[in-house]
Amino acid sequence: MYLSRIPLNPARRGTRAFLSSPQTTHAAVMASFPPGLLDHADSPGRVLWRIDQHDKQIHLYVVSPAEPDFTHIIEQAGWPTTGAWATRKYGQLLDTLTVGQRWHFRLTANPVRHTQTSPEATARKVRGRVTPLKAPEQLDWLRRRAADAGFCLAECGPAGQREDDVRIIARESLSFRRQSATVSLSIATFEGTLVVTDTDRLTIALTHGIGRAKGYGCGLLTLAPPQ
Repeated sequence: MYLSRIPLNPARRGTRAFLSSPQTTHAAVMASFPPGLLDHADSPGRVLWRIDQHDKQIHLYVVSPAEPDFTHIIEQAGWPTTGAWATRKYGQLLDTLTVGQRWHFRLTANPVRHTQTSPEATARKVRGRVTPLKAPEQLDWLRRRAADAGFCLAECGPAGQREDDVRIIARESLSFRRQSATVSLSIATFEGTLVVTDTDRLTIALTHGIGRAKGYGCGLLTLAPPQ
């Protein structure tokens, strides 16, 4: 597995296209791999990506089971003469995970609730509709997902007033065209501190993503040393 970071130039037309259309970004990311390179059933993970904006800087993060070539993205949306991308082997981080570790994390996700389907629809395996969640519900969604993903949220604050160390730093409703259909996403970016509870499950979450809409820039969880 590999983790890459690509700086994007906010003045470039390509960057504006990436920010407005996850479909465009997904196509550009997938074009970073030669045809057939990702077609392995025993792959240790999948391609995940996320765009972060902070202090007027924009970065595209990509996790992938094969080493990518982002030359075309740099030419379209980056800094062709002064900037490139950084790629490192993800195993260097994954192999250091241990139960009880604390990590600063960021996750952009598509927190939704599945509506109830009729017994007849369930029997036919018809998918129910999904409903976007409000901010408090989005935090509850993350808490529920955390256990299956091999972590819990760390606590902060004085004794008697402690609470989960997590906050929503960005929320967005996005609609875009995909062929003849319109795709609508409710997106939230979470940031905080987590505690590792199960290294195998956390490794799966880091390499396969969390939640829905992974092809549209959601699901990528990244870790950094606690601040």
